[in-house]
Order: sequence, then C-alpha cells, then structure tokens
Amino acid sequence: MLSKKEKLPVYQNIKTEIREKIQSGIWKPGGLIPGEETLAKNYGCARVTVNRALRELAKEGILDRRRKSGTRVTIPSGRSANFEIPRIRLEIEATGATYRYALLYRNVDIPPANIRGKLEIAPQETALNLRCLHYSNETPFQFEDRWINLKNIPEAELENFENINPNEWLVNHVPWTNAEHILSAANADKDKAELLSVAEQDALFIIQRRTWCKENLVTYVRLYYPGRFYQMRTTNYSHFKAGQVN
Repeated sequence: MLSKKEKLPVYQNIKTEIREKIQSGIWKPGGLIPGEETLAKNYGCARVTVNRALRELAKEGILDRRRKSGTRVTIPSGRSANFEIPRIRLEIEATGATYRYALLYRNVDIPPANIRGKLEIAPQETALNLRCLHYSNETPFQFEDRWINLKNIPEAELENFENINPNEWLVNHVPWTNAEHILSAANADKDKAELLSVAEQDALFIIQRRTWCKENLVTYVRLYYPGRFYQMRTTNYSHFKAGQVN
C-alpha cells in the first residue's frame, strides 16, 4: 500500500514508488513489471490512476509500454549507460574520511532571473532551494547551493532533507538522461570563506551542473570546494571523482 502523502495526487505517489523500485534494483532493466490491475489492487486505487502514472513514466523514458507484451523497465542504451552522477558521501568515504552532512537552508522560492533561466521555468513558478555543507573529518569539503524544479519533480517538496542530502536523494529517486557541467574557479567572498573555513580571496573550485530526465530539467546546482583540498579526475565526460590532496 502507498504511504500517506497528502500533498501530491495519488498517481504522483505511485510514480515515486515505481522509481524507487527501479533505482533500488527491485525492478531491473528489461524486466516485466506487474500489470495495471495488479498494481491498482496493490496500491488501493483505481486502474485509471495507475495507467496515468505508467503513461507518464513511459513518456519520461523510464518504462517501455507495448500492447499485448506488457510494460518493462527501459534498458539504458548507448552513451547514457556510462553516465554517473557522483555521490559526495561516497567520494569522501572513499578517501578513508568520515562524512557528515548539514542542511543550512530549505525553502520553496521564486528563483531570481538568472536561476530561472538555468531551471527553464516561467517567472512566477517556484522551485526548491537547498543549501548545505558536506564535511570530511569535520572539515568543510563542499558547499552545495541547489535548486530543484518542482514542476518536474514535485515529490521533492515532501522531503525535508534533514537526514539525506539532496545529491543522494536525487540519485536514488530520479532517473536522468543528460547532464551539463561548467567548471570554473573564483576567489572566496566573505560568506563562502566563512562556510568553507578558508580565508577571504582563497581559491575555490566550482562545478555548476544541470541534469535532465529526457526533455525535463531536474535540477541546477553550484558546488564550491576549497581549492587546496580538491582534485578532479574525469572519465567518459560525465564521471567525476573527487579526493583530498594529502
């Protein structure tokens, strides 16, 4: 049965649970999923509600629906199968350090004009803004300033992000097909210097990333690292690995 999620329509909750089954590996690529009648009985809802959830997931490229042969989980093909969004927790733990996460800010806002352009949303549309710090052995390792497009990922509004960081939540819950990265450097202003425990004007390494699920933009994030602690290696154009400089 579905858990109680009052703010979203039932079909949206079904979409979320189906994504979770796919992301966790319960439903594997190419595998046949239960039929609409069975799902409607499992979720305690009308068959038409399940049909809408499956149709939208098929439109997003997550499911492959064929008359008479049923609905299967889409098999990734080509270059997208090699894409990987790194998880900051795993990056830090891979160095042997202890990871800690702190949520600094969470609010649904109308983004400023430059962010609206990045999110591809209309002037009066709202988005979820999250700001958080990721620590390596209690030393600030990354400051994350993220916006999530609630029009495309409405279920994100129900998550408080107190116990899971947005990077990991998105990787676990939202399949994606394309990503754009912009790499740059800047000197730390007063606020960033305080957050990252560096001196003003110290060098920061910055990654800007946007991700899509098919034609739907999911999120835009700016990631700030103290320059002296960070090194990067790229593989297959979209695979980033981070580590601390000894």
